[in-house]
Amino acid sequence: MKIGIVGLGLIGGSLGIDLRTQGHQILGVSRKETTCLIAVEKGVVDQASTDLKLLSQAEIIFVCTPIATIISTVKELIPYLNPNAVVTDVGSVKGAIAKPCSQLWSNFVGGHPMAGTSEQGIDAAVANLFEGAAYVFTPTAQTRATAVEKLTQIAQSLGANTYICSPEEHDRAVALISHLPVMISTSLIAACLGEEEVKVLELAQQLASSGFRDTSRVGGGNPELGLMMAQYNRLELLRSLYQYRHSLDGIIKIIEQENWENLEQILATNQQTRPQFLN
Repeated sequence: MKIGIVGLGLIGGSLGIDLRTQGHQILGVSRKETTCLIAVEKGVVDQASTDLKLLSQAEIIFVCTPIATIISTVKELIPYLNPNAVVTDVGSVKGAIAKPCSQLWSNFVGGHPMAGTSEQGIDAAVANLFEGAAYVFTPTAQTRATAVEKLTQIAQSLGANTYICSPEEHDRAVALISHLPVMISTSLIAACLGEEEVKVLELAQQLASSGFRDTSRVGGGNPELGLMMAQYNRLELLRSLYQYRHSLDGIIKIIEQENWENLEQILATNQQTRPQFLN
């Protein structure tokens, strides 16, 4: 099968590596000529170009650009698309993407592989990135069932666990477990930097270990991605932030009142329920 990938960064490049290993012919498009050369040299794609015309024979196309450019990329693709081509994206927000793109191309299916690393660019692309990861597809009323079936089969061939839901359900769930943690982590780092005593701040930086590393990791990631999460999933992110603030206020009140029994109960409940959120 001829598969096109627009955007040869971490996700697009990793898709190329795995799909090419399975025997698919991979056609890659990047806005940078240097990225195209690297992608071919590293065996990420069979052919690469800065021209979308390369994808005219592709049966399936993955749009792996930043969220802000997904819709415009689909618009630019349309003149070159095979009439039966299936187009999907990999953005972490679906409400702002799936419906507009489905109206542009009836064979569009919103997608979100929940995999990645803190690295960026073509050099960050790795094999087996999607093994064991969740891969969500968000069809709309315009979506053809056959398109969803094709993409589900491909995602499962990558070792991913596939889920199907509406764009709205996706955005609300992802706000809680992905976008909210980024903002919480960001606030944690900012709170630490707000320490006015220089010696205390320096000591905190020296003592920070695995606990701080784990809770601050997503807040120290790609600023552009965090900003787009907030811009394109604003309402659901705000909903989750208000919910978190309510919970945090409750914890503050418990500690102020020295209600240790209640706090212990909350901590015990969290210990028991956390595994339910780890796939």
